[in-house]
Amino acid sequence: MRVTKGVEMLELHAQGSNGPSVYCPTLVWDEKDAILIDTGLPGMLGQIQAAMEQAGVPFQQLRAVILTHQDLDHIGSLPAILEAAGGGVEVYAHALEQPYIEGQRPLLKSLPPGALEKLPPHVRAMFANPPKARVDKLLEDGQVLPYCGGIRAIFTPGHTLGHISLYLEEQQVLVTGDAMVYANGALQGPVPQVTHDVETAVQSLQKFSGLQPDAVVCYHGGLCKENAKEQLQALLERAAEK
Repeated sequence: MRVTKGVEMLELHAQGSNGPSVYCPTLVWDEKDAILIDTGLPGMLGQIQAAMEQAGVPFQQLRAVILTHQDLDHIGSLPAILEAAGGGVEVYAHALEQPYIEGQRPLLKSLPPGALEKLPPHVRAMFANPPKARVDKLLEDGQVLPYCGGIRAIFTPGHTLGHISLYLEEQQVLVTGDAMVYANGALQGPVPQVTHDVETAVQSLQKFSGLQPDAVVCYHGGLCKENAKEQLQALLERAAEK
C-alpha cells in the first residue's frame, strides 16, 4: 500500500493459530537506495520480493534493513534476505537488541515449553529455533541515517528493552514498530499482553511529542493516514493521563 512518494507499507500474510494475520514492514526508497524496516516471519522473503517488485523497486536496490526490535515476526526473514542479497545490505538495530537478534541470548519473549507444545508444528519450529543474523551498525536515540531524505531513530523502549521507532523526515511518516497499534480506525497504545514493560512503553509514547506526521505506519494494524497528526496528539494526551 502506497503511503506517499517513496514509501510503501508492505502487507505480509500468514496463517496463525488464531486465524490469518497481516504484518506491515515499511519500504523506503529513492533513486539510489531502498531501505526495509522489519522483515516479517521466517519464510516471507518471497512475499517481500514480490511486494518490492510491485512497488517498482528492484530487490537489488536494497541497501539496509532496520529492525525496530527482536521479536520473531520482525526479524524472521532477515537471514533469508541477507542470503538472497549476496552482500551489500547492512543491518541496523539498537544495542540492547543486538544480542537477541544475533542469537547470543534467547529472544526476550520466547515461549515456555508448555506453550510450545500447543502450537502448530511450523509455528513451534519457528519459536524453538528462532532465526539469527548479524547486526552491522547500532542505532542511538535521535540518530539520523542519511538514506532517502533522512531516517531518524527514536528510542521507544517498553515493548522490548531496545525497541525503536523511525521517523522519515522528508516524507513526514512515523513508523512505530510495536510502540502502538492501529485498530478500529484509531491509533492505540501498546498491547499489554505482548509488551515486556507496559509502564515504560506508555511513557515512551511521549517521545513522539512534537512530530507532525502526515501518516503513521503501525506494524500491526497498518496505515493511519486520515487525521494522523490529530490522532497521534489524542493518543499522547490519553497516555499522559495514565
